Parts: sequence; C-alpha cells; structure tokens
Amino acid sequence: MTHPFLDLPPLSAAHFASIEDRVAGLLDTRQDVVIMQGEALLPLEGAIRATAGPGTTALNVITGPYGQTFGDWLRDCGVTVIDLAVPFHTAVTAAQIREAFAEHPEIGFVSLVHAEAATGNTNPVAEIGEVVREHGALFYLDAVASVGAEPVLPDAWGVDLCVIGAQKAMGGPAGVSAVSVSERAWARMAANPNAPRRSYLSLLDWKERWLDGGRTALPHAPAQLEMLALEACVERIETVGLDAVMARHRAAALATRAGAAALGGGLEPYVYETRDAAPVATTLRVPPKVVASELVARALRHDPAVPLAAGGGALAKEMIRVNHYGADATPRTVAASLTALGAALTEAGVATDVARARRAAEAAR
Repeated sequence: MTHPFLDLPPLSAAHFASIEDRVAGLLDTRQDVVIMQGEALLPLEGAIRATAGPGTTALNVITGPYGQTFGDWLRDCGVTVIDLAVPFHTAVTAAQIREAFAEHPEIGFVSLVHAEAATGNTNPVAEIGEVVREHGALFYLDAVASVGAEPVLPDAWGVDLCVIGAQKAMGGPAGVSAVSVSERAWARMAANPNAPRRSYLSLLDWKERWLDGGRTALPHAPAQLEMLALEACVERIETVGLDAVMARHRAAALATRAGAAALGGGLEPYVYETRDAAPVATTLRVPPKVVASELVARALRHDPAVPLAAGGGALAKEMIRVNHYGADATPRTVAASLTALGAALTEAGVATDVARARRAAEAAR
C-alpha cells in the first residue's frame, strides 16, 4: 500500500534548485542561496565557522540568547570577540554600532540577530547595515524568526550572510533552512584555512559541489519531505502576498500587546517600546509574587492549544512569551491566549478583566 508521506518520487536537482530560486525571491536577493538539510542552527554555525577565524575581530551584538551563542562559536574559532550587550527589553541602535567601530576600528565581522523570539525584541537592521557597510565589515544576520513577519532584505541592507528558517513566521518545516551568501563572504571562506571542509557544516562544499557545478548534481540525497514542505510554505506566501503575511503578524503583535495591558493583573510588556517589539512573539513581565513558569502551566491547563511559553533560564521566573507566528498569527489565537492568561491569573488570586482585554486586542488590530 502506498503512502503519500513515504512513497515519494526522487527530488531532482532541478526541483531543488527551483526551490532555492523561490527562497531567493522571498528575500529579494541576487546572492547565492543555499538550502541546507537541517534546522537553522546548521547554517548559523556553518556560516560563522566558514568565515571567521584567527586574526578576525568580531563585533557580536547580544540582544538575547542567540547572540550569546554566536559569541561562543566565534571564540571557539579563535576570533577576538567584542560583545555589545544591550538589555533584553530593548534593541540595539545604529549609534551603538557606530560607537563600537570608533572604539575598535579593527572590527571585520558583525553578528546580529534580527528578531529574538526568545526575548521579544527586534533590531533595526537597515540602519545598522549602513554603518557596517561604511566600515567594510562582513555582516552576518540571523533572520530565522523575522523572515515572513517583517522585511528581510539582504541586498538592500548589505547583509553578507543571511540565515533563515521556515518554522516560525513562514509557517513551514523546522528541518530545513537556508543562507544567502555574498561574493565577499565566499571570498572570506576561501581565504579561511579553518573553514569546515568535507563536513555537514561546510558551505564551501555546497559551493564547489553544487553551485559551481551549475546545480546539476546534488551533493547528497535531499530531505524530500522537508523540501516539499518548504516549497509549499513559500508558495503559500507567494499566493497570499508577503505584505499580507507581514501585516497579519504586525496585527497579532499589536493586539497581544494592547490586550495584555488591558487585562490587568500586573502584566506588563517586557520590551518597553512598541518599535522594539518583534512581530513574531510578545513577551510579558509577570506581576510580583507570580512565577512565570507556573502561570504558563496554569494557562495551558485551561487551554493546551495556546502558544504560551515561559522565558528560558533565569527569565523563567519573570517572563512569559506569546508566540503569535505562522498559523498562530491570528485574532483567534490572540484572544484565546489572553483568555487563558486571565484564567491563570485569576486562579493565582490576581484580578483581571478578560472581556476588556479582548476588546482592546480587537481595537488594536
């Protein structure tokens, strides 16, 4: 008996290349786009290890946990790392990047997360890109959470390595990801003797065996299900329109922020300014004497389907996250999340007004 998920025809090199082209269209880029056969951590780590080596000085911007991880990888590569850490409730500014270059003109690599879903902030990449270009540094961007929810434009912003994943705002699979690579980045990899080769992390292997060969023979068997799912989610965005998808995420973020403020009970936006808040997730600070992880557990008992999570690590006590991305970027999901949070706070002995919260959310969209 055949099965639609199991008995699939082979995915041809031409089909694989066509999906890469559609991802390039989504990013409005003329750079090479390489689809890698794994979750986004694969190209995120691979791109750093390929381009950063001893003798490199990197400015690593930390606005959340992924920025911290990138610093660890860079140091492991023998890079001199200058960390620019800002409070997780805000965003980095182009002025801060400019100041870092003034203090350390030797910086030749800048790593930045566009939107930190874990902390709910987003960074002004277009403005930062102008500063990075002025100084000729290589610009590495994690756009995994932002793509599909807000503009991601590697060419216009001067991004040399832009990594995306499909599992958040794109509403696609988690097991496949992509990176756009500029000519400058390829040259930096070729000059780096420590760049991974004959390795699953190797971007240079993909270039030599796939891109330089005219994309006629895949270097290994593709992940068919994930590739077909990626193609389907890109096609859905193309059909609906990227602007409409981004607008849906912005509306969900504004509604969640307004609804949480109207709910009462001491919930406050974790990211202070609306302009710094990511459209994929709204983070909220819980009231005193309420433990965030316990509040989320109560809310999920009321409604197991709502996309709520407690902050990671030390933030598990004080911060909760409403993940309104992909299929969850809808008024229904926002309303259900506010209702579940209201019920959980009431259970904890904190007074709330769910009806008012839902009205405020509806008015904010």
